[in-house]
Amino acid sequence: MRVPNQTLSIMQHPNLRENLKVAALVEATISKKQGHLSDTGALIINTGTYTGRSPKDRYIVEDDITRDSVDWGKINIPIGADVFDQLHEKTMAYAKDLDEVYVRDAYACASRKYRINIRVYTEYPWQNMFAYNMFLRPDGERITNLMTDEWTIYAFPGVVADPAVHGTRQDNFSIINFSKKTILIGGTAYTGEIKKGIFSVLNYVLPTRRDVLSMHCSANVGTKGDTALFFGLSGTGKTTLSNDPDRRLIGDDEHGWSQANVFNLEGGCYAKVIDLSESKEPQIYKAIKFGALLENIGLKEDGHTPDYEDDSITQNTRVSYPIYHIDNIMYNSRGDLPRNIFFLTCDAFGVLPPISRLTAEQAMYHFISGYTAKIAGTEAGITEPQATFSACFGSPFIPLHPTKYADMLGKKLRDADADGEKINVWLVNTGWTGGGYGEGSRIELAFTRAMIKAALTGELDAVDYVTDPIFGLERPISCPDVPNAMLNPRDTWRNEAQYDTAATKLAELFHKNFAPYAEAANDAIVNAGPE
Repeated sequence: MRVPNQTLSIMQHPNLRENLKVAALVEATISKKQGHLSDTGALIINTGTYTGRSPKDRYIVEDDITRDSVDWGKINIPIGADVFDQLHEKTMAYAKDLDEVYVRDAYACASRKYRINIRVYTEYPWQNMFAYNMFLRPDGERITNLMTDEWTIYAFPGVVADPAVHGTRQDNFSIINFSKKTILIGGTAYTGEIKKGIFSVLNYVLPTRRDVLSMHCSANVGTKGDTALFFGLSGTGKTTLSNDPDRRLIGDDEHGWSQANVFNLEGGCYAKVIDLSESKEPQIYKAIKFGALLENIGLKEDGHTPDYEDDSITQNTRVSYPIYHIDNIMYNSRGDLPRNIFFLTCDAFGVLPPISRLTAEQAMYHFISGYTAKIAGTEAGITEPQATFSACFGSPFIPLHPTKYADMLGKKLRDADADGEKINVWLVNTGWTGGGYGEGSRIELAFTRAMIKAALTGELDAVDYVTDPIFGLERPISCPDVPNAMLNPRDTWRNEAQYDTAATKLAELFHKNFAPYAEAANDAIVNAGPE
């Protein structure tokens, strides 16, 4: 089936609304009765049926580029080029019948050497505003150059697939076509599909073609220019700990690590706001102003004031805003090579040390594992802690086998060590101590901050360490402003035999999770796991 030239097809639309300013997009949203302003000026919208990503409906076109390189499976689901072509034609036909189509020229990667240009076509004005917030924003001079866009995104919620015809799971879809450098999104208005579509592209392109490690992490820079990376799944404290008033934020979610530096892949922040408070997250709280986009948020009685404790629509309430809404940022969105890396885990079993120093092999093992735990009340049916593993702390977005990313990380750690520029990697438990969830207590944020600070300042380099007999982790025996007894989790339990049972259970879960990766990993990495 012949597909019309995609740019020419949609460029024939009689009313393309290109690169509108935020104020115009807000006005269009309100005039179409698709949203309204909050008490602080943020635009409030509802994404409809889908209030989160739909990972089971995300596809990659299987072709000569991807066939032998993508790690196919439940995460990277193959789809035929013919299906993509059919849905592309359907999208073009749908777009032509709309009164308006919104266009955004942008780019990804704050390092000019690795930049990819992006053109985004959206059905709704607030989707276009999301693209403005989240991607890097060209100045007027660059917009002309971006007309020859490298990647194109079509996000039209009104376009639905027919599972019987197209072989999709249901009527919504997000499809990445590497040969045509195009992403099709239909049947869902959830804006995160736009952001994570490009992130998935970068997670393929940067490692395979640019020798850059793409990472699902936040990053900041200290007063002495030292860069730190923070990896962690939802609920581990990644956003909280990387938003440090004494350090400048590079970015809160997606970064590249090249031979020269660490750079932000995007131009904004997309933060969860459930239970947000000014005292807990002052920078995010203050960023929710005109230009920010609040999604699926509950409101107080006045109809304009967000109720951040309201999860009646979804637990996944979010806000997007351009990174310049944060005062304390690196304005070029780049930093030097990292000196410290933190893997954050919320261990609801209460057995991991609050901080441990990892060898290069242990770093690769725990990077591949991407462990945290869900607790009762976070999802329906969860009545006790459940271990969760997400490879590279972002498995839904990585098209390659996880060991590809881990090998790149290991090489960077070894190269730095050989050059006398050692990079410290830390496993930080922000979860429970003195027992598991329901018996122990969550580690106080003040103590976690103190441990992070001690690692960043080098104070933990000067203390003695002991090795945990089950997990093989080196933990410090002392840390400034942290009780010594807390550093050994076994000592915090009333019943040490119960601790041993819980620790053995978690170690077995690590082994079970890592088994599918063991064949592709070398013996040193496999042996870096728990006993």
